[in-house]
Amino acid sequence: MLRPLALAALMTLPLQVQAAVIDVPAGGGALAEAMKTAGAGDTLRLAPGIHAGPVTLDRPLSLVCAEDAVIDGGGQGSAVTVSAPDSMVQGCIIRGSGSSHDAIDSGVKLTKGATRARVIGNRLEGNLYGIDIHGARDALVADNVIRGRRDRHMNSRGNGVYVWNAPGARVEENDIRWGRDGIFTNSSKKNIFARNLFRDLRFAVHYMYTNDSEVIGNVSIGNHLGYALMFSDRITARGNLSLHDRDHGVMLNYANKSDITGNLVRGGQKKCTFIYNAHRNLIYGNRFEGCEIGIHFTAGSERNAVTGNAFIGNRTQVKYVGTRMVEWSLDGRGNYWSDNPAFDLDGDGIADGVYRPNDLMDHILWSQPAARLLLGSPAVQLVRWTQSSFPATLPGGVVDSHPLMTPVEIPVPAQVEAMEAEYLARKEGS
Repeated sequence: MLRPLALAALMTLPLQVQAAVIDVPAGGGALAEAMKTAGAGDTLRLAPGIHAGPVTLDRPLSLVCAEDAVIDGGGQGSAVTVSAPDSMVQGCIIRGSGSSHDAIDSGVKLTKGATRARVIGNRLEGNLYGIDIHGARDALVADNVIRGRRDRHMNSRGNGVYVWNAPGARVEENDIRWGRDGIFTNSSKKNIFARNLFRDLRFAVHYMYTNDSEVIGNVSIGNHLGYALMFSDRITARGNLSLHDRDHGVMLNYANKSDITGNLVRGGQKKCTFIYNAHRNLIYGNRFEGCEIGIHFTAGSERNAVTGNAFIGNRTQVKYVGTRMVEWSLDGRGNYWSDNPAFDLDGDGIADGVYRPNDLMDHILWSQPAARLLLGSPAVQLVRWTQSSFPATLPGGVVDSHPLMTPVEIPVPAQVEAMEAEYLARKEGS
């Protein structure tokens, strides 16, 4: 019986070793030396000061930083690379990545072997890419502050978080500013991007070939474009805010079978929403406010359910050039239109008349912009009066047979409104 007992004792020995906590002083090569001796499951506790990188976690390890502990990659490669499962990087200031787009030099790189890796509560400053989730399944990136580069040409910068072929990755509650795109995902699936803040970027969230994923409760302020869902299917985009993004709030480009619900786009975008060759989507309960165009859809994007939305104060509520009639109501409920002088005599919340956001002159103006010079002419007024009196003369386009009398309300938290005001003040002063 002695041999089995001795064997059992030897088998439990590694479990005891895993609990080790190693204090790593700053300076010199202390971090590199600690990495040589650390065993799987150890925690390396980094003292305040600068720790020379780059560093690779090739065993399941935890890097936990004290306040003001800095990992500096020295301008070569990625500052921290994680290639082992169940590893963690927490509470560190990480900077000094290289500048290679081909190698995707990052503050933190999670490779295919970094299954269930966690990158939590760090501050990543001036790296080419902030965090690269490169094939790591079920990774968690949460509560980080990512400050990207500010190169003159935005496309020369890297992304805050880059997700490639990383099923199950979750990117939550991060504050991402500068760089190129906040989150760029490509060739992935089953990802969740939730409650992140994006500012001063090209795209807040950029989807390419990523299916069965969720974009929930994010805030985009002052970016070129808020949420670009491209070449992806079965996406849920719910409860996101796009405030004063420059070009589009939400864009669906070859995005299909997705639910776009409860989002707010407001404040000066060229297009609150742009839909291009996107089919079988549910666009419900959103609020599109104060854009040059409320919603622009084209390239055969007719097989969508558009209902329960509010179009408020957009210069052009809908831009659609086509010959087909497209119904924008579902199960007896349409959308709210701020320019619809409607009546509701039976008090059921549904306007008593049909609403058509566009007429023949709109189509002429879109195809022949020079015709705007004739807007005040009697001929134009006669055409519009004829169409209002004889609906059969109307061209194809959007018809809302059951327009709503009251708009959906989507509240904006006070702290987000303060950031929106700060952005507007900065924009006016520039």
